[in-house]
Amino acid sequence: MKILEMTATFGKLHKATLRPGPGLTLIMAPNEGGKSTWAAFLRAMLYGFPQRDRDKAGYLAEKNRYQPWSGAAMEGSLTLEWQGRSLTLRRGPKGTAAWGTFSAVWTATGEPVPGLTGENCGETLLGVSREVFERTAFVGQGEIALSPSGDLEKRVAALATSGEEDVSYSQVERRLKDWLNRRRVNVRVGLIPELEGELASVEEALSRQGSLLRQTQEARQEKEALETQRADLEARLQAHAAASAAQQSERRQQAQVDYDAAFAELQGLERAARALPPTEKLRQAQGDLAYLNTLTANLKLAEKAIPEAREKMEWAEKAVDFAQWFKGLDPYQANAQAQKDHQAASRGDPTRLMILLAALNAILYGFTAYRWWFQGELSSMLLAVLCSACWLWMFFFRRKLQRERQAILERYKVDQPEDILKRAAVFQRDYAAALEAHQAYQAVAKERDKLAAQREELTTQLLEFVHPFAPEVTDLFGVSAALSRALQQGERLALAKAKAEAAERLLSALPSPGAGQAQPLLIPTPQGDPAQLSAQLGEVNTELRRSSDTAARLEGELRSLGDPAELEARRGQLLEQLELRRGEYEAIAAAMESLKNADSLLRERFSPAVNERAGHYLSLLTGGRYDKASLTRQFQALAQEAGETAPRQDLSLSGGAAQQLYLAVRLAMCDMALPQGDPCPILLDDALDAFDDERTRLALECLLETAKTRQVLLFTCHSRERSLVKDENVTVWEG
Repeated sequence: MKILEMTATFGKLHKATLRPGPGLTLIMAPNEGGKSTWAAFLRAMLYGFPQRDRDKAGYLAEKNRYQPWSGAAMEGSLTLEWQGRSLTLRRGPKGTAAWGTFSAVWTATGEPVPGLTGENCGETLLGVSREVFERTAFVGQGEIALSPSGDLEKRVAALATSGEEDVSYSQVERRLKDWLNRRRVNVRVGLIPELEGELASVEEALSRQGSLLRQTQEARQEKEALETQRADLEARLQAHAAASAAQQSERRQQAQVDYDAAFAELQGLERAARALPPTEKLRQAQGDLAYLNTLTANLKLAEKAIPEAREKMEWAEKAVDFAQWFKGLDPYQANAQAQKDHQAASRGDPTRLMILLAALNAILYGFTAYRWWFQGELSSMLLAVLCSACWLWMFFFRRKLQRERQAILERYKVDQPEDILKRAAVFQRDYAAALEAHQAYQAVAKERDKLAAQREELTTQLLEFVHPFAPEVTDLFGVSAALSRALQQGERLALAKAKAEAAERLLSALPSPGAGQAQPLLIPTPQGDPAQLSAQLGEVNTELRRSSDTAARLEGELRSLGDPAELEARRGQLLEQLELRRGEYEAIAAAMESLKNADSLLRERFSPAVNERAGHYLSLLTGGRYDKASLTRQFQALAQEAGETAPRQDLSLSGGAAQQLYLAVRLAMCDMALPQGDPCPILLDDALDAFDDERTRLALECLLETAKTRQVLLFTCHSRERSLVKDENVTVWEG
């Protein structure tokens, strides 16, 4: 099969066309030039999109990843040469499905290709499934290494046995292992452990049933013995009860007499106490009487304090009246008058002024005498005469002021003007003391009157309270006695009630005499103490309840375990099933061993050929440095250097050498696993990126050799490939 032309509106491609040559085609384009998109388009045209491919974190499904950037509908066509004829495949949208329509027609006639559908297109044209194609001829970018595949295993098995491609070793092994694990994973998980566990439970239930049956029989025997003992104790207690019936009859008669006497006494006290107030009222009245005594004591103290307060008030008033110079004045007025008189008395002492004027006159007289005597001026003499006149006027004015000052001081009976202010201060103090004493006297008198009124009111209330049941009372002493008598009478009434109630309870507790108690002396006196017999009966009843509960519990547990016959039958079934499952387990284990041996035989038939072919290609790719290659069951490639005895894993090789190894394996798988009648193309997307120039040259020579029998499409972002190949069969396409 050869690709003739591809036209795509796919991802970044918009109505783009690619025409590969028949042999090796170099498709050169820079990074993000659409090389990987062309590779994905070819795979999608052949196999469509995976149905279960979904978007997830860090990954886009192919049908979403390659939506056209231009916004147009995703569509494309692929023209192929297949079985000597040209056919054209077309895919496009259908509704919301990005790749919903498919058609396959013969290019020359336009007639549909029979039996070719969108689902089987790739497998029909290439002869292999999508998984086999991706692991052989389709080398995606960064995907040159192989990964395990059930389809590839089926293909290898079919080629090795010339059989059908419907089964692989790993799938069968997985199925057998699942069957094996279903029967036993370990000692706890699987059908066998489940059956073993159920069998152990059934056997344990059977053992438990036998033990419970014995315990139940023992509990029933103990219960019967306790019931017999209880019946004997009850009979003996009944005999004691019959013997004491006569004594109870006598006790009831005496109790009846006591009750009648107590009831009669209670009725008499109730009649006498009908006029009495409730006990709470009586106790409240006693409290009021005690408070009245307190009022009386406080009243006496108040009356005793009145003379003392009156005397203090009179002394304070006398001290105020003694100050005749402030008579009829209040403290404010007295203070104003004292300030005024103090100022007037202070002006009546001009002694300093007189001394100053005398000194001034002496100086003037001396100065005037000097000028009159030496200069003969009369004006100075006149000034001296005027000063003398002023001094005389001041002398007489001084005497007037002294008389007024003396009169003020005599009125206050003091020697200095400052004493007037002291008199005023004393007057203020005495006046305040007199006012305070007067207020104190009034307060004491008011308190005395208040206490007297309260005492009178409370006395009247108490007399009115006791007169209904003690009309003869006229004073407080009688009130106290009447309250005490009333309370005592109430206590006697309460005691009589309690006594009557006790007598009634005793009478009610004693059984009424019956017909069977007429001849109590005919019943023999039983043996044993009734109290001890009652205690023993209580212990027996307790043990009997315990024994009954134990028997009931054991019987219930025995019933919960089921029918012993059913358990035995189930035990037999479990043994049969367990034997069957163990036989199946051994058979599956043997089948797995046989499968392993068969797989080894298949690999012995197929692996040498694949390994030999891969070694041939690896020798070409490495220039003879590595001449052997092999592939493990897990599709891990190994390479052996020429002259060495041990192969190397791909992980121990350089990146370029590892890619050479896997390229050799893929070419070998293409030769061995793919149909050779109409070989399908090989597509390599940047598969030579990790190669240096020499490795690239060798790889191109190997691919040119392969291109002689099948079409090879090599996508690259470098220009060195074009310069390294000088062959007329190479087609170069630049994107």
